[in-house]
Amino acid sequence: MRTVDSIQIAAPVERVFQAAVDVEQWPELLSHYRWVHMLERREQGGLVEMAAWRPFGLFNYPTWWVSEMRVDRPGLAVHYRHVRGITTGMDVVWQLQPLEGGTGVTIVHDWSGPTWPLVGPSAANWVIGPVFIHGIASRTLAGIARHVEEGNEGTREGGNEGRAIGGKGVFHRSIVPPFRSRRDL
Repeated sequence: MRTVDSIQIAAPVERVFQAAVDVEQWPELLSHYRWVHMLERREQGGLVEMAAWRPFGLFNYPTWWVSEMRVDRPGLAVHYRHVRGITTGMDVVWQLQPLEGGTGVTIVHDWSGPTWPLVGPSAANWVIGPVFIHGIASRTLAGIARHVEEGNEGTREGGNEGRAIGGKGVFHRSIVPPFRSRRDL
Protein backbone atom coordinates (compact mmCIF):
# COMPACT_ATOMS: atom_id res chain seq x y z
CA MET A 1 0.00 0.00 0.00
CA ARG A 2 1.22 3.46 -0.81
CA THR A 3 -0.49 6.73 -0.01
CA VAL A 4 0.74 10.09 -1.24
CA ASP A 5 -0.56 13.33 0.25
CA SER A 6 0.81 16.68 -0.84
CA ILE A 7 0.13 20.36 -0.45
CA GLN A 8 1.60 23.68 -1.58
CA ILE A 9 2.04 26.09 1.31
CA ALA A 10 2.44 29.85 1.01
CA ALA A 11 5.31 30.08 3.51
CA PRO A 12 9.11 29.80 3.36
CA VAL A 13 10.57 26.30 3.41
CA GLU A 14 12.52 26.98 6.63
CA ARG A 15 9.31 27.84 8.53
CA VAL A 16 7.45 24.83 7.14
CA PHE A 17 10.36 22.47 7.90
CA GLN A 18 10.55 23.70 11.50
CA ALA A 19 6.83 23.07 11.99
CA ALA A 20 7.20 19.59 10.43
CA VAL A 21 10.05 18.51 12.71
CA ASP A 22 8.72 20.09 15.91
CA VAL A 23 6.35 17.15 16.43
CA GLU A 24 6.01 17.66 20.19
CA GLN A 25 4.13 20.91 19.45
CA TRP A 26 1.62 19.24 17.11
CA PRO A 27 -1.07 18.66 19.77
CA GLU A 28 -1.05 22.43 20.42
CA LEU A 29 -1.40 23.19 16.71
CA LEU A 30 -3.44 20.29 15.34
CA SER A 31 -6.77 19.46 16.98
CA HIS A 32 -6.74 15.85 15.74
CA TYR A 33 -3.48 15.03 17.58
CA ARG A 34 -4.12 13.67 21.09
CA TRP A 35 -0.46 13.56 22.14
CA VAL A 36 3.11 13.31 20.89
CA HIS A 37 5.89 12.15 23.23
CA MET A 38 9.57 11.91 22.39
CA LEU A 39 10.40 8.61 24.12
CA GLU A 40 14.08 8.73 23.19
CA ARG A 41 15.94 11.78 21.85
CA ARG A 42 18.74 11.48 19.34
CA GLU A 43 20.81 14.09 17.55
CA GLN A 44 18.61 14.06 14.43
CA GLY A 45 15.33 12.61 15.66
CA GLY A 46 14.52 9.82 18.06
CA LEU A 47 11.79 7.43 19.09
CA VAL A 48 8.44 9.22 19.03
CA GLU A 49 5.01 8.10 20.23
CA MET A 50 2.04 9.70 18.47
CA ALA A 51 -1.70 9.45 18.99
CA ALA A 52 -4.34 11.09 16.84
CA TRP A 53 -8.07 11.07 16.27
CA ARG A 54 -9.54 10.03 12.92
CA PRO A 55 -12.87 11.89 12.79
CA PHE A 56 -15.96 10.21 11.34
CA GLY A 57 -18.67 12.86 11.59
CA LEU A 58 -19.52 13.17 15.28
CA PHE A 59 -17.38 10.16 16.20
CA ASN A 60 -13.58 10.22 16.70
CA TYR A 61 -11.66 6.96 16.31
CA PRO A 62 -8.42 6.82 18.36
CA THR A 63 -5.17 5.85 16.62
CA TRP A 64 -1.70 5.28 18.12
CA TRP A 65 1.78 4.38 16.87
CA VAL A 66 5.48 4.63 17.75
CA SER A 67 8.05 5.58 15.12
CA GLU A 68 11.77 5.95 14.69
CA MET A 69 12.12 9.54 13.46
CA ARG A 70 15.12 10.73 11.45
CA VAL A 71 15.49 14.37 10.42
CA ASP A 72 17.47 15.07 7.23
CA ARG A 73 17.91 18.86 7.29
CA PRO A 74 20.14 19.12 4.19
CA GLY A 75 17.68 16.96 2.23
CA LEU A 76 14.62 18.81 3.61
CA ALA A 77 13.11 15.45 4.62
CA VAL A 78 11.77 13.73 7.71
CA HIS A 79 11.79 9.92 7.74
CA TYR A 80 9.72 7.68 9.99
CA ARG A 81 9.71 3.92 10.46
CA HIS A 82 6.73 2.67 12.47
CA VAL A 83 7.98 0.22 15.11
CA ARG A 84 4.89 -0.25 17.31
CA GLY A 85 1.16 -0.23 16.72
CA ILE A 86 -1.03 -1.64 13.97
CA THR A 87 1.14 0.06 11.31
CA THR A 88 4.43 -1.55 12.43
CA GLY A 89 6.80 -1.73 9.46
CA MET A 90 5.39 1.33 7.68
CA ASP A 91 7.90 3.73 6.13
CA VAL A 92 6.93 7.40 5.93
CA VAL A 93 8.78 10.27 4.27
CA TRP A 94 7.94 13.95 4.49
CA GLN A 95 9.70 15.67 1.60
CA LEU A 96 9.79 19.47 1.33
CA GLN A 97 10.64 21.43 -1.79
CA PRO A 98 11.14 25.19 -2.08
CA LEU A 99 8.78 26.70 -4.64
CA GLU A 100 8.34 30.21 -5.94
CA GLY A 101 6.16 31.83 -3.31
CA GLY A 102 6.19 28.92 -0.90
CA THR A 103 6.89 25.28 -0.19
CA GLY A 104 5.70 21.96 -1.59
CA VAL A 105 5.24 19.20 0.98
CA THR A 106 4.64 15.56 0.11
CA ILE A 107 4.07 12.74 2.59
CA VAL A 108 4.51 9.22 1.25
CA HIS A 109 3.43 6.20 3.32
CA ASP A 110 4.68 2.75 2.15
CA TRP A 111 3.51 -0.40 3.89
CA SER A 112 2.78 -4.03 3.07
CA GLY A 113 -0.07 -4.09 5.59
CA PRO A 114 -0.70 -5.79 8.90
CA THR A 115 0.32 -9.41 9.33
CA TRP A 116 -3.27 -10.57 9.64
CA PRO A 117 -3.82 -13.83 7.78
CA LEU A 118 -5.79 -13.48 4.53
CA VAL A 119 -7.08 -9.93 5.09
CA GLY A 120 -3.95 -7.92 6.02
CA PRO A 121 -3.05 -6.50 2.58
CA SER A 122 -6.70 -5.92 1.67
CA ALA A 123 -7.31 -4.07 4.95
CA ALA A 124 -4.27 -1.88 4.24
CA ASN A 125 -5.25 -1.11 0.64
CA TRP A 126 -8.97 -0.56 1.11
CA VAL A 127 -9.39 0.76 4.66
CA ILE A 128 -6.24 1.64 6.60
CA GLY A 129 -4.50 3.55 3.78
CA PRO A 130 -7.32 5.53 2.19
CA VAL A 131 -9.46 6.04 5.29
CA PHE A 132 -7.08 6.29 8.26
CA ILE A 133 -3.64 7.20 6.91
CA HIS A 134 -4.89 9.65 4.30
CA GLY A 135 -7.45 11.02 6.77
CA ILE A 136 -4.79 11.86 9.34
CA ALA A 137 -2.04 12.94 6.90
CA SER A 138 -4.33 15.34 5.01
CA ARG A 139 -5.47 16.96 8.26
CA THR A 140 -1.87 17.24 9.43
CA LEU A 141 -0.76 18.95 6.20
CA ALA A 142 -3.74 21.31 6.28
CA GLY A 143 -3.09 22.23 9.92
CA ILE A 144 0.63 22.78 9.37
CA ALA A 145 -0.21 24.96 6.35
CA ARG A 146 -2.71 26.99 8.36
CA HIS A 147 -0.18 27.45 11.17
CA VAL A 148 2.75 28.61 9.01
CA GLU A 149 0.70 30.65 6.52
CA GLU A 150 -1.10 32.60 9.23
CA GLY A 151 1.80 32.65 11.69
CA ASN A 152 -0.45 31.51 14.54
CA GLU A 153 2.05 30.35 17.13
CA GLY A 154 0.56 27.99 19.68
CA THR A 155 -3.04 27.92 18.42
CA ARG A 156 -5.11 24.86 17.60
CA GLU A 157 -6.97 24.77 14.32
CA GLY A 158 -10.27 23.17 13.64
CA GLY A 159 -12.69 22.67 10.86
CA ASN A 160 -11.04 22.84 7.45
CA GLU A 161 -8.69 19.87 7.67
CA GLY A 162 -7.97 18.36 4.27
CA ARG A 163 -9.17 21.32 2.20
CA ALA A 164 -7.27 24.14 0.55
CA ILE A 165 -6.35 26.79 3.08
CA GLY A 166 -7.70 30.28 2.48
CA GLY A 167 -7.31 29.84 -1.25
CA LYS A 168 -3.53 29.52 -0.78
CA GLY A 169 -2.80 25.87 -0.09
CA VAL A 170 -3.34 23.41 -2.90
CA PHE A 171 -4.03 19.88 -1.71
CA HIS A 172 -3.50 16.66 -3.66
CA ARG A 173 -4.03 13.06 -2.62
CA SER A 174 -3.46 9.72 -4.25
CA ILE A 175 -3.73 6.15 -3.09
CA VAL A 176 -1.48 3.85 -5.10
CA PRO A 177 -2.31 0.12 -4.89
CA PRO A 178 0.62 -2.29 -4.73
CA PHE A 179 2.07 -3.43 -8.04
CA ARG A 180 0.49 -6.62 -9.31
CA SER A 181 1.94 -8.85 -11.96
CA ARG A 182 -0.13 -11.09 -14.22
CA ARG A 183 0.73 -14.01 -11.90
CA ASP A 184 -1.02 -12.25 -9.01
CA LEU A 185 -4.32 -12.00 -10.89
